Amino acid sequence: MTQTTQPLTDHYDVKRDSDGHRYLHPLVTGFNLTRIPLLNKGTAFTEDERQKLNLDGLLAPQVDTLEVLAERIYADYGKIKDPLERHVFLRNLQDRNEVLFYALLAAHVEEMLPIVYTPTVGLAVQKFSQIYRYARGLTLSTNNIERAAKALANVPLNDVRIIVATDSSAILGIGDQGFGGMAISIGKLSLYTVAGGVGPDKTLPVELDVGTGRADLREDPSYLGVKHDRLKGEEYLRFVDRFVEATLERFPKAIIQWEDFSKDTAFMVLDRYRKVVPSFNDDIQGTGAVVLAGVLNACRLKGETLADQRVVISGAGAGGAGVAAAIREGMRREGLTPEQISERVFVLDSRGLLTDDRQMEEYKKSLATPKAFTEGWAGTGLLDVIREGKATVLLGLSGVPNTFDEEVVKAAMANTPRPLVFPLSNPTANCEALPEDVLRWSNGAALVATGSPFDPVELNGQTYPIGQGNNAFIFPGLGFGAILARVREITDEMVTESAYALAAYTQRHHPGRTFPPVSELGAASLEVAVAVIKQALKDGVATEFSIRGLSDEQLLEVVKAKFWQPKYLPFKVE
Repeated sequence: MTQTTQPLTDHYDVKRDSDGHRYLHPLVTGFNLTRIPLLNKGTAFTEDERQKLNLDGLLAPQVDTLEVLAERIYADYGKIKDPLERHVFLRNLQDRNEVLFYALLAAHVEEMLPIVYTPTVGLAVQKFSQIYRYARGLTLSTNNIERAAKALANVPLNDVRIIVATDSSAILGIGDQGFGGMAISIGKLSLYTVAGGVGPDKTLPVELDVGTGRADLREDPSYLGVKHDRLKGEEYLRFVDRFVEATLERFPKAIIQWEDFSKDTAFMVLDRYRKVVPSFNDDIQGTGAVVLAGVLNACRLKGETLADQRVVISGAGAGGAGVAAAIREGMRREGLTPEQISERVFVLDSRGLLTDDRQMEEYKKSLATPKAFTEGWAGTGLLDVIREGKATVLLGLSGVPNTFDEEVVKAAMANTPRPLVFPLSNPTANCEALPEDVLRWSNGAALVATGSPFDPVELNGQTYPIGQGNNAFIFPGLGFGAILARVREITDEMVTESAYALAAYTQRHHPGRTFPPVSELGAASLEVAVAVIKQALKDGVATEFSIRGLSDEQLLEVVKAKFWQPKYLPFKVE
């Protein structure tokens, strides 16, 4: 990443000494320095730093290491049992001592991912106004959107490279959450740092508060967002236009990840801006990529190919549509024609199978099955489609619990000895089936992966690890690779390559699994980032000249060298 002429932030800059070692040059000292989360070391300030930074007498006498602080805070964390209270504990730590937060998270990522991200973040979103403590990120609302440029100028970071922006209209499986969606943006960016290597001072969570359609929130005195109905149509687009325009002016190197937009809006926003600012939608593209990777690995475990499968996708929202597109692309790569693919991928919404004779939203039309192909079928409900379409793969993205019941699973087993059953909806309460039930109904034959974390299942003396198809295996590496390549656009091919990179990583390191363990998010992201950079170069959208002509091994070394690590840097006062 190239240096900017401005300091990295309004509070400090990062420089290198004559030996190439990084250090912090503070622009604030004394008590105020301890209130900057990215500068605060707590009791880890050295004696020399305490004197030179005007901290002498303001801290406890003992000088600790980062490792000691992490052990101490982890012990405190262990005393808390309630997941939401643990989330609040970690968020408060992030707002006090950010390097310590990331050191703790990196050391315990598998344990803490369900706390900082799904499923607990869903509770944090719902309770965001009640648990709100410190300001973080940028909020643009109908109160200040006309001053978007000034609001962005107030952000004390000067080299933001990745933004997660949400309008909170479709959070996980819990819908419109108004201002509470900021918790999702914050949580996602913490994964960009711990799993994707993006420095926290190059990230910015953004809440686009265009109102809420929920009267209960608008009437709640404790709700912190604007209290009117959601903007729609041209008024809504003008709002987002102003955000994008101001962002391009303030942070011209930034990538935008669109997050948790309602299905119609998600496609509209992605199409409107993807060639204006490098951007992608994680709910559509990230979900599609991670599921494709898992399905590819599950097919390998069966000794079959993706082209051999007949796939039923329950749920036609942003996630379901993204998965359908990714599966179709995977089948195309394996040599199937569009006609063959349309007879192998079946997408259902709340009204049943999408067929080309139905009235439907624009984005669904490309996913529809030819009506002629279903002539003679008993019906177009889930069970009928599984039976008549000879489904071998069931992918749940409906957000409706118990969709994949025993009858559904056994219907799939009539078509194949080892069906793929992926109940992927988040949070856990919205999961289409519990892994232990699917394995029991199939006598351990089904290949199961989920969106939320589940413990391994013990059945008939065997242990079945449950792969977690978490988007965090995709978006951090996708974003980091795009940043390092300084892309003009994030292409569909870059997203698809991230899926194949994850599948290859899993096959190489965990050949018996559909997904790697969550503890390896960072390692998987390195390889995803390399694949993304290579495809960006191939697509002609990379503007970083220094990476051209490098081998895969050299690109991997570049990615590793740029990967931010949670370490306390020394201070130097100049």
